[in-house]
Amino acid sequence: MNKFSGIDLHSNNSVVVVSDEADRVVYQRRLPNDPVQIRAALAPHRVDLVGVVIEATFNWYWLVDELMNDGYHVHLANPAAIRQYDGLKYSGDFTDAAHLAQLLRLGLLPEGYIYPAEERPVRDLSRKRMQLVQCRTAQILAIENLFSRHTGAQMQGERVKCLDQTQVNGFGFEPDVTLAVQANLAVMQTLQEQIGIIEKRLNERVKLRPDYALLKSVPGIGPILATTIMLETGTISRFADVGNFSSYCRCVDSRRESNSRKKGKGNTKNGNKYLAWAFVEAANFAIRSCPEARRFYERKKRARNGIVAIKALAHKLARACFHILREHKPFEVTRCFG
Repeated sequence: MNKFSGIDLHSNNSVVVVSDEADRVVYQRRLPNDPVQIRAALAPHRVDLVGVVIEATFNWYWLVDELMNDGYHVHLANPAAIRQYDGLKYSGDFTDAAHLAQLLRLGLLPEGYIYPAEERPVRDLSRKRMQLVQCRTAQILAIENLFSRHTGAQMQGERVKCLDQTQVNGFGFEPDVTLAVQANLAVMQTLQEQIGIIEKRLNERVKLRPDYALLKSVPGIGPILATTIMLETGTISRFADVGNFSSYCRCVDSRRESNSRKKGKGNTKNGNKYLAWAFVEAANFAIRSCPEARRFYERKKRARNGIVAIKALAHKLARACFHILREHKPFEVTRCFG
């Protein structure tokens, strides 16, 4: 008899359910996030298990890897695409886990991509760089605000990056204000040092990959954006067509229509936020270096506004990157912009 397992994964425990072909629950239990206990719970059903479904939460790596190494057929459920029947009077962790198993049995499970374990560390290192850059930007803005608040003048971010303790002392602020600026400056400089170390490591890991060189041929995409796009995309073959990739990059409008009228919109945050950021950044750089991209942007801007124009250009670049990675050919400006 075929069996199906659903695991509702939480930060400190997992609810494991095993059901049969008639959706009868044959095992259910809440277990600590201990791979030994979870593997022991599934072991009696291993021969009959068609697959194990794990909800894609922030901490799925360890469990997916443990079960895959044990030989289980593991599926990663996309929670954003799963919706239970609204008429349920009660639902909880056990019913959620049973529902995952049922979706697998019916062949209706919306699956997420299991990023290869050997590639995850470098992708996560790229994400760590972005996190540190955001923290550095917060320090720069804090110094700009303090300077403006106490002098009425403006200080550009590039000047802030070049400040040292002597220059801060020379501003003539009150001692408490000077200490605040120095604190922000010290944190900013430490972050910059760590960002440099990470960027050097990333460059060593990705610069020899063919996809990296191909992506750098796109206007507006330099070493950092090429690294981000390549690592966040993963295997391009996992996207059936260019529309799926554009949607994953959050470059497609989220709306529901009926009889040519808007009836609502979907979850605008579905997709990859890192790719969404990367292609918007690429669009902003492209209008400075590529005349064809600039003309496309200006045409869209006249029709709508600057924000919509940048998003439209980001969409163009995302579609171009899909074909570049799929066909292993460098960027062609005439093919992209006509």
